[in-house]
Amino acid sequence: MVLERAAEDEEKWLAEGIAAIQQNAFYMHRALDANNLREALKYSALMLSELRTSNLSPHKYYDLYMRAFDELRRLEMFFKDESRHGVSIVDLYELVQHAGNILPRLYLLCTVGSVYIKSKEAPAKDILKDLVEMCRGVQHPIRGLFLRSYLSQVSRDKLPDIGSEYEGDGDTVMDAVEFVLQNFTEMNKLWVRLQHQSQGPGRIREKREKERSELRDLVGKNLHVLSQIEGVDLGIYKETVLPGVLEQVVNCKDDLAQYYLMECLIQVFPDEYHLQTLEALLGSCSQLQPTVDIKILLSQLMERLSNYAASSPDVLPEFLQVEAFAKLSSAIWKVIDAHAEMPVVGAISLYVSLLTFTLRVHPDRLDYVDQILGACVKKLSGKPKLEDRRATKQIVALLSAPIEKYNDVVRALTLPNYPRVMEYLDSSTNKQMAMVIIQSIMKNNTCIREADKVEVLFELIEGLVKDVEGIAVDELDEEDFNEEQNSVARLIHMLFNDDPEEMLKIICAVQKHIMGGGPKRLPFTVPPLVFSALRLVRRLQSQDGEVVGEELPATPRKLFQLLNQIIEALSSVPFPELALRLYLQCAEAAGDCDLEPVAYEFFTQAFVLYEEEVADSKAQVTAIHLIIGSLQRMSVFGVENRDTLTHKATGYSAKLLKKPDQCRAVYACSHLFWVDDQEGIKDGERVLLCLKRALRIANAAQQMASVTRGSTGPVTLFVEILNKYLYFFEKGNPQVTSSAIQSLVELIKNEMQSDSTTQDPASDTFFASTVRYIQYQTEKGGVMGERYEPIKV
Repeated sequence: MVLERAAEDEEKWLAEGIAAIQQNAFYMHRALDANNLREALKYSALMLSELRTSNLSPHKYYDLYMRAFDELRRLEMFFKDESRHGVSIVDLYELVQHAGNILPRLYLLCTVGSVYIKSKEAPAKDILKDLVEMCRGVQHPIRGLFLRSYLSQVSRDKLPDIGSEYEGDGDTVMDAVEFVLQNFTEMNKLWVRLQHQSQGPGRIREKREKERSELRDLVGKNLHVLSQIEGVDLGIYKETVLPGVLEQVVNCKDDLAQYYLMECLIQVFPDEYHLQTLEALLGSCSQLQPTVDIKILLSQLMERLSNYAASSPDVLPEFLQVEAFAKLSSAIWKVIDAHAEMPVVGAISLYVSLLTFTLRVHPDRLDYVDQILGACVKKLSGKPKLEDRRATKQIVALLSAPIEKYNDVVRALTLPNYPRVMEYLDSSTNKQMAMVIIQSIMKNNTCIREADKVEVLFELIEGLVKDVEGIAVDELDEEDFNEEQNSVARLIHMLFNDDPEEMLKIICAVQKHIMGGGPKRLPFTVPPLVFSALRLVRRLQSQDGEVVGEELPATPRKLFQLLNQIIEALSSVPFPELALRLYLQCAEAAGDCDLEPVAYEFFTQAFVLYEEEVADSKAQVTAIHLIIGSLQRMSVFGVENRDTLTHKATGYSAKLLKKPDQCRAVYACSHLFWVDDQEGIKDGERVLLCLKRALRIANAAQQMASVTRGSTGPVTLFVEILNKYLYFFEKGNPQVTSSAIQSLVELIKNEMQSDSTTQDPASDTFFASTVRYIQYQTEKGGVMGERYEPIKV
């Protein structure tokens, strides 16, 4: 209620003040129009007397001040025209000093003083010095601040400066600097004094402190004016401006003023000035009040210097000359040590700013980068994993900066303290950072070529390749989990070295880390590792045997032993279908290396998995066709081994659950006994046995369909078998004769004409296409045409 009542009273006082200003301004305008100087001064003084009020907050006082300011601009125009009032500017300057009240008197004096300087009838420095000294007569904080703000406003375009019309005749840039510095000093004292009026109950104190904060721009404008003076070069700034400002900042002992003025100082003056005066600027930071948020000031300073360094390569030698990194890092260590109570997020934000600065100024100094990371580790030592989201966000920024700068994770992997910082991240943020690392590798197509760096890399992304303590895999979001594991799989393909020995070490390093990934991760991570090893095998096909004296001899035999261990872990998870596919891939690679025992062993493992682990009927069909296809492409096996394997394959084909699946698998087995590019594998009789067996199974399937559904199924299986007959007929298999084909064609026709056969347009089209093919071969003539001629369709 107290605050509400005070606000109502304030509105009333403001309205009354504005009304009084408007009324006196009206009479002042009449006097100006009549060129009556005395009346104009009288009513302008009455108008300005309204600014003597102490009943308004700074915000409301500003509204009142602006009303008076607008009127003073018109009065100034009148003072400039001596022909209208008939009084010399010197006499006018004396005349306004007779105003009855000090506040109106000083506003009028500043207004006339502005005209006096412009007339050049006296040195600008004398008038400015007189005005800035006279304003000391008003010591009320709010009234004094606005008065001096007015002085600054009317004089800023009349300061002696290089190229200015007011320079010369003894007026120098130093006069302008001294004037602005003195006005700044007095304004800051008035502003700081306001803190003593901020005492009282909680809400009232907060309100007054907020009002005091709103006045800060009045003080800060002086620093802006200083920065705009052309004649303020580095020498003047270093010898006069900076010491004067810092002295006032340190001595005022007010945390609000110190923070704001340091912020202004950093923002308004040129970057190169900060660089050349870095020691003095940083030294003052340690003298500020303990409650001043120094970390933000230092962060702002480093951000400006970082941007300056990035603006042009030509400025980088300046940073080296002044040893900027040493000075900044020393200042930050001191600040963090002196403020033991500083939150972790604050300290880390300083490290992030310093690291950003370092990467721009000293991109080649990895020791500087690691030094910053080491300082972060020191700050975090003895603390548990970070749970503060702001702190973890800063850690991610700290770790991401080197990766983003270098676009090369390999350089980050050489930093000893990099993984030590990651240890303090919670599991979810650790995985987030791991994804950032992997994405950088993929984006920049970075190839990791050393086993020791692979070790470091997988330690960094450990949260992705192993279960995190306390978090079950089942609790993770499936979509996110799959994305993470696919990223790890892609990463494995980016690990490569032309040297076989080093590549084998890389493969072993990856194996060590991913084997503990658990049953949900292995199906993602094992296949890329297997294919990475197989790629190395292909490069080593000409080698075999052991290399004496080598710790890890990279030979195909050694790699196949390793692959067997890797896939065995996957098959026991269990993921038998995937393991079976990988065994077959390894078997083919072993065959290409002419390692028959190894290839046979891999096939044996595949058959064992098929027998013991693959239970789903659809999976069995897929698996047996994969086995048949792989075996058909193998040329390494001797007669005995090949017979054993083909016998197993045909046996399993005939034992599939569904008759159509049996039929297709059995006629696929016919290709195991007739391989075009292998002279020793052309057994026409066994091909025919497979085809006849497939035909019997197809008949059985038709009969079973007739019994269960009352009608036989479509003739698709017969047409498929017919196509196999034609294939081997053209390949020259003497056991596949034209009469056998003719009989099969007649059988299909009879089946299609049977009332019990289910009509299927696809089967009819398939058979029609096959018939057209036979006719085409017959009509084409030549040797093949003669062979096809006995077949009548």
